[in-house]
Amino acid sequence: MVNDIARQFRHLTPEAAAEQIAGHVARFWDPRMRARLLALADAGSEGLDPLAVAAVAVLRRW
Repeated sequence: MVNDIARQFRHLTPEAAAEQIAGHVARFWDPRMRARLLALADAGSEGLDPLAVAAVAVLRRW
């Protein structure tokens, strides 16, 4: 699902897209979904859009 969200923000700079994706995840995703996303990223982020990976980094800073 995060890859679908990332596609919606491709028109932005990578930094702005990562912020927007992270904001969406923080606002609308259940804590279990966020935890699963972080676990996927920790496991090597295989299959995650690069913007989604950048968004995970933003989430970790918040």
